[in-house]
Amino acid sequence: IVASDLSPGRRDLARRCGADIVVDPGVESPYDRATGKGMISDSPALYELALSSMRKLRRLPGWSHVYRAADALGAAGPKRPVIFECVGVPGMIDGVMAAAPLNSRVVVVGVCMGTDQIRPTMGIGKELDLRFVFGYTPLEFHDSLHMLADGKVDVSTLVTGTVGLGGVGAAFDALGDPEGHAKILIDPRSTAVAPSV
Repeated sequence: IVASDLSPGRRDLARRCGADIVVDPGVESPYDRATGKGMISDSPALYELALSSMRKLRRLPGWSHVYRAADALGAAGPKRPVIFECVGVPGMIDGVMAAAPLNSRVVVVGVCMGTDQIRPTMGIGKELDLRFVFGYTPLEFHDSLHMLADGKVDVSTLVTGTVGLGGVGAAFDALGDPEGHAKILIDPRSTAVAPSV
């Protein structure tokens, strides 16, 4: 897991949540750090992988059957990174597509409120899978709440504050500062009107 954020507080949170690599995108590229992890970021590297694989495979009798089996198991191609775009500003999706390794899945979570442009040829040339998501299904809510209630998932690192119903406005104001809070829990039993840990 490679986490990238301009905010030092968010980078620290990513470390505490278990990110393997944490990057300040103002200093270095998260894609450069991921390239050494088996990701292929350019066409010449992909062609070299294909040619060297074919040279090795052709030595095997019945190599096409071996290749089909490897392909069915997802082991025939390079790793397929999943990139979550969570910023939601104009130009971000296009920037992610430009820097993403080949065959990446880009999941757009950030909500861009303005007009945006992308270059489809870049996505086609890299065989990117671009997905947009919104909200959750009732089943996802059900499963998530049960995992939390059963203690299967620990979110204590993410929950940086708690407010009661009277503090919802203050919670949203506090979330405007990326250094202050990550997630604020709204507890109807609480009387807190300002986020408290």
